[in-house]
Amino acid sequence: MNRRTRLPALGLMAALFATSFITAAQAASPGNDPAALTRIRDTAMTSDYAWERTADMTDLIGPRLSGSAGAAAAVNQVADAMRKLGAKVTLQPVKVPHWVRGLETGELVDYKGRPDGITQRVVLTALGGSGATPNAGLVAPVIVVSSFDELKARAAEVKGRIVLFDVPFDQHMADRGLAGPAYGQGSNFRTNGPRMAAEMGAAAALVRSVGGANYRLPHTGNTALQDGARIPAAAVSVEDAMLMRRLAERGPLRMRLVLTPKILPDADSFNVIADFPGSDKPDEVVIVSGHLDSWDLATGAHDDAAGVASAMAVFEVLKKLDYRPRRTIRLIAWMNEENGTRGARAYLEAQGANAGSHVGAIESDNGVGRPFGMRASVPAASTKLFAPLQAALLPIGAAVFQRQDALSTGDLSGLERAGVPSFAPLVDTSAYFDYHHTAADTLDKVDPDNLRRNVAVMTATAWFLANVEEPIGRANVPAK
Repeated sequence: MNRRTRLPALGLMAALFATSFITAAQAASPGNDPAALTRIRDTAMTSDYAWERTADMTDLIGPRLSGSAGAAAAVNQVADAMRKLGAKVTLQPVKVPHWVRGLETGELVDYKGRPDGITQRVVLTALGGSGATPNAGLVAPVIVVSSFDELKARAAEVKGRIVLFDVPFDQHMADRGLAGPAYGQGSNFRTNGPRMAAEMGAAAALVRSVGGANYRLPHTGNTALQDGARIPAAAVSVEDAMLMRRLAERGPLRMRLVLTPKILPDADSFNVIADFPGSDKPDEVVIVSGHLDSWDLATGAHDDAAGVASAMAVFEVLKKLDYRPRRTIRLIAWMNEENGTRGARAYLEAQGANAGSHVGAIESDNGVGRPFGMRASVPAASTKLFAPLQAALLPIGAAVFQRQDALSTGDLSGLERAGVPSFAPLVDTSAYFDYHHTAADTLDKVDPDNLRRNVAVMTATAWFLANVEEPIGRANVPAK
């Protein structure tokens, strides 16, 4: 194994770290004393570190799709920032997909009642893993379906046509705290619709954008298309999906579609791993994390620059307080969450045998709206252990502790299946899917006060897990 790929033994790491992040003369850890949790909360609430790191990643780098120069720059930027805090940084190599967006245009060229000389532009964006049209594009009839059942019922019509999956995002669910399930319902059509259409002989597949705030913004995302059946696939704006349905109800509809993405050979990249070694249980690990990569339409401020920055700020807060945890706190800035989760798989492959030494893992990847507390996949009997943490977060309105059998959070799902309890900030996501995976996910959408509250929740939780006396138990993910 290449020396660069190996995560150093945590015991050795602690010794290396003693002269940088933690001084030999430092006092013993205050543990989970209520006063210590209060100080962590209050220090986080006065820190602008996460905001500054989010601004660096979004304003100075911009989009960070896996395999891109932006993704590579983000690796260096985060690694350098953690070294400045004194952290021992390891770059874990990861081979990542390298998909490049090309030209993307759509035009309705024929429909019942069309005046001579009139065509209508469709606002769209290619989906991850999309195949390409000929350079000049393709022209084909469009059929519009509302479900997979309807697609199957109209199978005889699919071959050689462009299939549009017109399935609305349920904003009513999002407004009532169920944005995640609403997104799951919609993204199922984005992920699996193009694959099913390809298997039935479609010329191309379109998906109504999965999200709210219908301002003619297309929302990108990944697909389950496979080599050998990569038809052109794109997301169309909500308004254009609705227009296409209305025109299709009048009579036959034809469209010219130009998509010229390329799939290049896998690229070399890295997870950024930084450790804050524990004082007396350095071999036990608590992860704090977010993902480095973003889609390429915007700067990925909520998804997930602010999540990475919140995890980075955990170290900054504890250094400012001169607090050393009993267990090791490990920051991971994951690579390739958006279109492959290769970073998570690489870490699981390297550390899966040590899953039992991972006490818990936190990931912020749901935007940084106002936090109300934490979600966690701990055993039901363990929830009472978190009362001191809840008490510390109550003054900032973040005392909810929501237990679930499994969070299935992207980068943590493998560790969770291996028994590592997952944690994720419980945040207001009612507006998150307004700009998720769109050109509008920019720094101005991040509220600095909400970001500080997220840092407080993540830091207090990481500290609590790193110092809790009683075992919190293991995740027990139900079999599918």
